[in-house]
Parts: sequence; structure tokens; C-alpha cells
Amino acid sequence: MNIEDAQKQVDQWIQSHGVRYFNELTNMAQLTEEVGEVARIIARRYGEQSEKESDKEKDLGEELADVLFVVLCLANQTGVNLKVAFDKKLDLKTKRDHERHHNNPKLND
Repeated sequence: MNIEDAQKQVDQWIQSHGVRYFNELTNMAQLTEEVGEVARIIARRYGEQSEKESDKEKDLGEELADVLFVVLCLANQTGVNLKVAFDKKLDLKTKRDHERHHNNPKLND
């Protein structure tokens, strides 16, 4: 599935199951909450914090998908074409960061 299809699929889901989009502020708060859940898993599973028993059943992929879903909602309701925006950002990062990252001694250990 490409980004454009994902945006359409989320919009269709909202129309048929979600009644309407939550407003932008509510979705921004929801995005923050979902990113926090991803951060908790990463910090406890891959970081130095110990993982609680209740967190061991959490699915990182599912939590990342929650983040993606809310990002797609925000893009849809604000009129952002994420394919166009992503392509533009990737082009910018490619031009700006290629040499910078190759010349970063911290990345070449």
C-alpha cells in the first residue's frame, strides 16, 4: 500500500465507522498519547529501563500503526497530501544530509 492509498483507506474508515474526524486539537493530543506508548515500549524493551510484566504483551508494530493512523487522519483533515510532502522532504534530506552523515565521526565507529 502506498501513502495515498493509506490516506484514502483511513478516510473511508472514518466515513463508515468513525462518524467524523475528531478535531485537529483532539487528534494532536491523541498523536502525542500514541507516540508516548511507542516511547514506553522502546525505552523499556530496548533501553535501560526494565520492562514491566504488563508491558511485555504490548505490540510495537500495533502502537506504531496507531501513530500512523492518527498522522493520516491529521493529514486528511488538514488537506495535506503526504505523498507529495514525503517526497519533498526526502529530496531535501538527501541533498542536505548525505555528506553530513557520511562525514560524521559518531556514525563511523
